[in-house]
Amino acid sequence: MQEALKNRTKKIGLAVISLVNELPNKPVGWAITNQIIRSSTSIGANYRAACRAKSTADFINKLKIVEEEADETLFWLEILEESGLLTAQRIIELKSEVNQILSIIVASIKTARQKANK
Repeated sequence: MQEALKNRTKKIGLAVISLVNELPNKPVGWAITNQIIRSSTSIGANYRAACRAKSTADFINKLKIVEEEADETLFWLEILEESGLLTAQRIIELKSEVNQILSIIVASIKTARQKANK
C-alpha cells in the first residue's frame, strides 16, 4: 500500500507539471504555475517523509502536511477551472485523484490518532 501511494502521489506532481505547460505565458499563468507546482509536488515529497517518520506523532504531523498540500492543490485546480484558464474536462481526472488521495490521508490520520490514543 505504501509503495502504491508513493507512486500515486508522485504522479500527481508529474501530471501538474505537464498541465501547467498549457497555461498562458503571462503573469497569471506564472503565478498559478508556481503555486500549484509547489503544492502538488509537496504531496508526494511529504508522503515519502511520513513513511520515514520516527514516531506516531511525527507520522501524523507529516500526514497533516500532505493533507494541507492536497487541499491547496485542489484549490488551484478549482481556480484554473473557474477562471477559464483550463476546461473542467481537462482537469476532472486529476481533481478526482487528488480527492481520493486526500480521503486516504484523512482516514490514515484518523486511524493513527486512534492507535496513538490507546
